[in-house]
Amino acid sequence: MSADLPARPEITPGYRREADREIRAFTRDWTDRDDRIASLSYFGTFAVYFFTLWLAVQAWPIWWLVVPLIVVNAFAGVRLYVLQHDCGHGSLYSTKRANDLAGHGLSVFTLTPYRVMQFNHNEHHSHLGNLDERDTTEIFTMTLREWEEAGFWTRLKYRLYRNPLLMIPVGGLLTYVLVYRWPKNAGRIDAAGVIAHNLGLALWIATIWWLAGQPGLVIYAGTVFTAGCIGVFLVYLQHNFEDTWWDRKPDLNPARAALQGSSALDLGWWWDLGTGNIAYHDIHHFNANIPSYRLRKCHRALREKYEVQTIGWPEAIRSFTLKVWDEDQERLVPFPREARRQAAAQNA
Repeated sequence: MSADLPARPEITPGYRREADREIRAFTRDWTDRDDRIASLSYFGTFAVYFFTLWLAVQAWPIWWLVVPLIVVNAFAGVRLYVLQHDCGHGSLYSTKRANDLAGHGLSVFTLTPYRVMQFNHNEHHSHLGNLDERDTTEIFTMTLREWEEAGFWTRLKYRLYRNPLLMIPVGGLLTYVLVYRWPKNAGRIDAAGVIAHNLGLALWIATIWWLAGQPGLVIYAGTVFTAGCIGVFLVYLQHNFEDTWWDRKPDLNPARAALQGSSALDLGWWWDLGTGNIAYHDIHHFNANIPSYRLRKCHRALREKYEVQTIGWPEAIRSFTLKVWDEDQERLVPFPREARRQAAAQNA
């Protein structure tokens, strides 16, 4: 930055409450829906999804062709999920009817019942950063105090749960293959819709078997597994990083929870393309009306006005070593023994 230019105000860390109104007005300029762009994103992603699935079947069993095609297909599946998430917020298309039709149309291919996803995800937005409402978060986080008071079995379960070698592959399979067949609040929100969704998914799998046989099912299983791993990787990093933020009411500030408690992952253009720009999660939580096709540009423009905390690949990987929320330090930290070991190594 040139010495004769004034420093840009910093948003996070060192949250500035007075910036809320300015940023709200700024992000409002990026909330326009464009049905042409939405349709290009929607049908274009579907085209990539079906084409790579077909190509992988044609390439079978040449693994060095099949595996890259599975990865591309998995990213297309993740992108479809992000579009469904947009529909749930009413931000992909310009009308509620179009968003709901598109959201239901995506359901089978994202393995996610639309109405229940919409309800549960909006609950997550409503209680973001609230230590007393952690049941609405996608990744559960203990506080340091809770960890210190926990017994052996509770600590063991939590250690296994937060181990990325288990969380990412096993968590992805459990969530999208098993849990989402009857997700939380399904009976209360849309039991009939979940049953219809599961029947549609069974029909889709049967169609793959009919058209491509066992190779088709193996390839589909590979794409589901890979997409689940990418999804859990993203979901973890959206709110689990060192300078994230949690609090309790009445001190909880929703705007700060959105901007500081959500990450901005800058992992490259190709990553943004494959994940529908959802990595810019801070401004998504701050203003969920911004369509995914405007998130990246909005975030880049915001950086020209403010110092915005972003996370690259090294910090993203390091974030998986952080396990519990320290309420005194107001940061996510490793388990106490690992934290002491790291501090000793730094001081040596």
